[in-house]
Amino acid sequence: MSENGSLRRGRPGYDQQGILEVAVAAFNQYGYDATSMGVLAERLGLSKSAIYHHFASKDEILERALDDALSALEGVLGEADASGGRAAERLDYALRGAVHVLVAKLPTVTLLLRVRGNTEVERSALARRRAFDRAITALVEEAQAEGTLRSDLDASVVARLVFGMVNSIVEWYRPGGREDADKLADDVIAIALDGLRMPSSNRVQELLG
Repeated sequence: MSENGSLRRGRPGYDQQGILEVAVAAFNQYGYDATSMGVLAERLGLSKSAIYHHFASKDEILERALDDALSALEGVLGEADASGGRAAERLDYALRGAVHVLVAKLPTVTLLLRVRGNTEVERSALARRRAFDRAITALVEEAQAEGTLRSDLDASVVARLVFGMVNSIVEWYRPGGREDADKLADDVIAIALDGLRMPSSNRVQELLG
């Protein structure tokens, strides 16, 4: 990005978003460090100089891709806070929103989850991800304090376990499968917040009337 945060328009005839998508796919396939600008040029059928008309460096491509995923996740938190309601309801909103972001932005979220902090761009992304994790933990703590979530579990462990489940979706989810984002989010909430165990026999009778 330029200093004022605007994106360069790039060379006429080439689509910047298209270059970004191909680059993210290559980063996910080979790893960021192992993907050179030469590899990207070959996959795009462009010269390296043509790519440089759109992006100043490979790091800038990575930064743009990671920001795509992180900004969407941060936006979910902002919407959850703005939605009001009790903490458990906002946590529900945030989890559902995160699943929708993952499905909508599967390639860039996958890339984000594979970042290891080897470059300044990666370290900055990891710092933003940790801030997101802390915000989720705070929501869990608030829900525990209000009595809507069980309080005998460590909030940070709960947040890690829940988002460990959410993040694992990138390893097996394929668009166009049996479940869309809404149904997938319902399943996550059912397991993470409602649990899998059947109610006690007395509770079953109450539910059945």
